[in-house]
Amino acid sequence: MAQRGIREYDAKRILAQNWKDYFGDEFEYDFKSVLITPETDLDKVPEEHPWVLETPLVAKPDMLFGKRGKLGLVLYKVNKPGDVTWEDVKKWIKEKMGQEIEIKGVKGKLTHFIVEPFVPHEAKDEYYVAMTLSDQGDKIFMSAFGGIDVEENWDKVKEVTIPILASDEEAAKLIEENVPEEIEDKKAYADFVKRLYKYFKDLHFAYLEINPLVLKGKKVYPLDMVARLDDTAQFVAGRKWGEITFPAGFGRELTPEEKYIKEMDEKSGASLKLTILNPEGRVWLLIAGGGASVVYADTVADLGYVKELANYGEYSGNPSRTETREYVKTLFDLMTREKHKSGKPKILIIGGAIANFTDVAKTFEGIIDAMKEYADKLKDVGVKIYVRRGGPNYEVGLAKIKKAAEELGLPIEVYGPETHMTEIVKKALVEDEKENA
Repeated sequence: MAQRGIREYDAKRILAQNWKDYFGDEFEYDFKSVLITPETDLDKVPEEHPWVLETPLVAKPDMLFGKRGKLGLVLYKVNKPGDVTWEDVKKWIKEKMGQEIEIKGVKGKLTHFIVEPFVPHEAKDEYYVAMTLSDQGDKIFMSAFGGIDVEENWDKVKEVTIPILASDEEAAKLIEENVPEEIEDKKAYADFVKRLYKYFKDLHFAYLEINPLVLKGKKVYPLDMVARLDDTAQFVAGRKWGEITFPAGFGRELTPEEKYIKEMDEKSGASLKLTILNPEGRVWLLIAGGGASVVYADTVADLGYVKELANYGEYSGNPSRTETREYVKTLFDLMTREKHKSGKPKILIIGGAIANFTDVAKTFEGIIDAMKEYADKLKDVGVKIYVRRGGPNYEVGLAKIKKAAEELGLPIEVYGPETHMTEIVKKALVEDEKENA
């Protein structure tokens, strides 16, 4: 699984698109929201969203960072709460657009904003609900004390774990039994949370938070939402997500190489992901599978080489030979721009779990194509290759890549599923360290 954050706008849009399926007529959500980007013509927004001229508004950045209220980055009043007009919003966004700010030591520019109607309410009406995945099962957090000070009131948050194999009835009972006593309408809150949990599971969220959540009779107001999706579930839940983008974290713009792979991924039925962590790093990963990519990256970190980890990503879902070649060429281009400052050879780990349907031999042909094209550059910077793979045609694939590397003069060690995934990392890093001590 790869947990990917989405914008608040998309979290609310997806909720609205699937509202009837999960909340029926028991609750009402009047979705009104506008995403403002650098390309947005602010003067034309009222044409598509006339309500911006008819109601008091709220505006805030929508860039995957929290505590916007405490940072003074929420426009909800000029003189008093609820008196913000569209003209006020336009002026504020023009002032903030492109402004550089610093959050927890990370600097970035404000580029995306969300605009919504102002919802009059009192602090006592602000509830909290969040859901996340864990090793023990799904965790649900509920509180009558939501809002910007929820962390200061964390002792008042009720936490319930839904066991992995729990039925819908068992999950519903656990939720009902753990609704905080301070919540005024416990029945309505419990009913909403039960429905939200089914929505959370069906749409493959990894994390979902509404804070604050305001309930007024049947009307639901998710004033602020934070969400992460399991992007490897796009083939299952993508229709319910609609058109979705996974923006880079605040303060981090995609490199040209990351953009290229992202564009390939969007056009492919396979899953192609690439994040550059440290282009000067010595350890490079070429991993098949989202879960495997996490295991390999974590193992590199556990062995004390996190600062040398150059990249994170995956190629999976049975990519074509051409797609694999282009993915690997992108990685090789980054790897071979300069030698490592230590003078030691760079490490390339080609790994993955035991594939179910990916043709290992076919994807390895794409890797071999890229190796042939970059052989001289790989030798110039010094690269040692370690391979561990299993799955359909893995023996053929391993034999082909070993033969190709040896013919090209590239040092390589090849292992099948008899070698554990994490063991290959130890071989590549710990044993290599001894050789180069």
